Amino acid sequence: MALTAGEIRQMFQDYFVKQAAHTQVPSSSVVPHEDPTLLFTNAGMNQFKDVFLGQGSRDFTRAVDTQKCIRAGGKHNDLEDVGRDTYHHTFFEMLGNWSFGDYFKTDAIQWAWTLLTEVYGIDGDRLYATYFEGHPESGLEPDLEAKALWEKFLPASHVLPGNMKDNFWEMGDTGPCGPCSELHYDRIGNRNAAHLVNQDDPDVLEIWNLVFIQYNREPGGVLTPLPAQHVDTGMGLERLVSVLQDVRSNYDTDLFTGIFTKISEITGARPYGSVLDDPTDTAYRIIADHIRCLTSALADGATPGADGRGYVLRRILRRAVRHGRQTFGMEEPFLAALVPSVVEILGDTFPEMNTGCSRIQEIISSEEEIFRRTLDRGLALFAATAEEARSDGSTVIPATEAFKLHDTFGFPIDLTQVMAEESGFSVDIEGYEKLMESARARSRSGEGEIDSVITMPPDVLAELETLRIHATKDVYKHVGKPIVAEVRSIWNGRVLSSSAEVGQRVAVVLDRTPFYGEQGGQQGDTGELHVNTGGSSGHDHSGTFSVEDTQRVGDYVLHIGHVKHGRLKVGDETEARIDGHRRDSIRSNHTVTHLLNHALRAVASEESDQRGSLVAPDKLRFDYAARKPLTPQQIADIEARVRNAIEADMQVHIAEVPLNDATAINTVRAVFGERYPDPVRVVSIGPDIDALVSHPSDSQWLDHSVEFCGGTHLATTATASEFVLVSEQGLAAGIRRITALTGAPARKAREAAEEINASFIQAEKSDDANAANVLDDITANLEQATLSASDRHQFSERLDVIRTKVKNVRKAQQAENRGAIVEDARALAERMTGDILVAQLDGADKDGLLTAMDSIRSKHEESAVLLLSADEEHSKVTIVAKVPDGLIARGLKAGDWVKCAAQACGGGGGGRPDSAQAGGKDPSRVGDAEDAAKAYATSCLNT
Repeated sequence: MALTAGEIRQMFQDYFVKQAAHTQVPSSSVVPHEDPTLLFTNAGMNQFKDVFLGQGSRDFTRAVDTQKCIRAGGKHNDLEDVGRDTYHHTFFEMLGNWSFGDYFKTDAIQWAWTLLTEVYGIDGDRLYATYFEGHPESGLEPDLEAKALWEKFLPASHVLPGNMKDNFWEMGDTGPCGPCSELHYDRIGNRNAAHLVNQDDPDVLEIWNLVFIQYNREPGGVLTPLPAQHVDTGMGLERLVSVLQDVRSNYDTDLFTGIFTKISEITGARPYGSVLDDPTDTAYRIIADHIRCLTSALADGATPGADGRGYVLRRILRRAVRHGRQTFGMEEPFLAALVPSVVEILGDTFPEMNTGCSRIQEIISSEEEIFRRTLDRGLALFAATAEEARSDGSTVIPATEAFKLHDTFGFPIDLTQVMAEESGFSVDIEGYEKLMESARARSRSGEGEIDSVITMPPDVLAELETLRIHATKDVYKHVGKPIVAEVRSIWNGRVLSSSAEVGQRVAVVLDRTPFYGEQGGQQGDTGELHVNTGGSSGHDHSGTFSVEDTQRVGDYVLHIGHVKHGRLKVGDETEARIDGHRRDSIRSNHTVTHLLNHALRAVASEESDQRGSLVAPDKLRFDYAARKPLTPQQIADIEARVRNAIEADMQVHIAEVPLNDATAINTVRAVFGERYPDPVRVVSIGPDIDALVSHPSDSQWLDHSVEFCGGTHLATTATASEFVLVSEQGLAAGIRRITALTGAPARKAREAAEEINASFIQAEKSDDANAANVLDDITANLEQATLSASDRHQFSERLDVIRTKVKNVRKAQQAENRGAIVEDARALAERMTGDILVAQLDGADKDGLLTAMDSIRSKHEESAVLLLSADEEHSKVTIVAKVPDGLIARGLKAGDWVKCAAQACGGGGGGRPDSAQAGGKDPSRVGDAEDAAKAYATSCLNT
């Protein structure tokens, strides 16, 4: 009986733990929260990148794991190959074993051979190993050591040289690198398949890569030997399982069969047939792969969105939805129902999929529903475009239509390309990119130029180190009091400079600073640097630098701004002063952000994990994971809890605590995906931190906010004085955002609410005749005022009552007016004669004119009638017309008739030959419109 995928995975880890003394480590998140250079974790080495770069270490020198990986964007992108072959995936598992300066080639090769042939029982005659053939241009010799080691186990004909592309691994243009050996497996056997290795033959596939990291690539391309040599191996689980389960496709393994069964059950499609060029089987493979990818990414905190990794996930989801709609005929959302089948297969290995299953389904359902609103219209547009191109003898989808599919219907360009290819077309990608760039340029317009001094490129940071300009000491940032500091460097956006003149915008690096550099969602400080000339009073200075922003770049703090007067130069002694008033507002908003986080968890859900924040002087924003919006009552409860915490005047305690002790505290909150230092800074509102650490499981702590945080805070909560939750809205699928105010802005919002409440009381007491005027005033005030979401909700309900009152009044007035208009129409009908009847009925709305029209036509069935009504208050003219069949035959058509009248009073319109409506914008010209209508009708009937 064949091994299951779960057994194969466990055997790999057990072998290296038990037989080779490795430490088993968990998979890191597939969303690399701490590595902005990656969209997704795409290899097992990602979580050990700092070790290979010499920037970090671990408590072990040997490791083994199975790593969740996604290759669907950026440099490593397998998305286009998914479904078309048997072995590419957007999501896959990478089995790996690692050595950090411990064993090297001999052990790595020996263990790989033993595991494959003795533990898994793979026929060694079907294995081929490659080694690095050398690269004289780079000064690299052939890896004859690896070649000799493989030839202990394999015949020379199965040990093959490989080039720089296939057999020399590099992290990037610079950094650790080294030769590698790949292991390839021949599915067919009983032949020499050496000539098929690395030739994309589906039956001769690479299953394992052993990387021997022994060099460092220096700037300029120079290779130098590393003081410590490392091993980094990666073996695709899906491919290994296909080998051990003796199937010719990864998709025929038990990693996919359960998902296929669910797809068939939901769609009613015939079972998966494993045919490579069959559209139905291709759709099976694409949907199964994509739901695995989405489940993994969403479980680790990613969400579909408009850019970055969010856009990649949205593309993947929409590609799957499109195949469900076109191939399987699914009229309703279906993807979310596949998630449990993925969790059943992978949930035991990756428990975050189990705990997040329902949230994942909700996000996918929401995204699928949004796309489905435009999917059918987009498909119709594509079909019409393709048919038009085909009729013109073209095989190219025009750039304008591809862009419209993207911009209007949400079709990623790669989806349009796939659809085009399936229909025998290509897409004008060059033209599409030009349209996209124009759109990007329009989006960028008005945003201003990029501030070149706000950051430093890596080469400038390296130059600072060469100049022995050490990291900025910013331990003073939490106190914020003025300190004396020395100017160590000045960055003008192009080069490091020795000085700055009046008006020049630069970034200043000090040896120490009280300024808080932007991080953790908290905005950087502003203030001034005063150059001290040595005067005894301390107030004389030869220059003043205005700090407009403070940013962190690596370990340096950049004070960004301009010289107000005098000059600033390297070596100057300055007094660094932050803007204390602004800092106080930021501290208030940051402490209250913690109170809000705690209140949200208490009122909404324990799953309301933080997904981002902004702490500014004028407001705070808090993004959190959510399955649905907060109810008005929940918003009111959260607001009340935060206000109560402020009124309680609780002390804010801050201390550094060993990470293990801090994480043991039962109420502690940490940002999803964040890696914290040890010791970690703990902020507790209420309880003393020593008490928290001494009794971490005490249930009373659950009533208080305790977080890991490096920001600035109030000493007591009462200093915040007031809190107003201004809005709660959706930000992305599964993510919502709260915006709130504290201090003076919050008090102003409360005062505005009191004023509007007084207006409501007056309106609710006013008579019917005055209700409309009061309604307009209150509506205008509500639109302009900043209010709490709770107040706004209550006011909205009260406004609806007043609107209903005004609506009833207006209905009564309209009914009265309509009666008068009908009487006027009857009088007109009595005295008017002829084929053409044109008249004004002022004070009538469209319905009134139509009622009058019916009254007149009941007396003049064979006449053409056009009625006009001028409305000075709303600056418009309403026009309606009807023409009988006899006069239509003579050339008068209602649509053209009303258009002529409307153009005479600044408007336009049209309609059917027998009945039409139009509108004008200038009531003062209604007489001209009446004359034009009469002249036009007479001309038509007399020709």
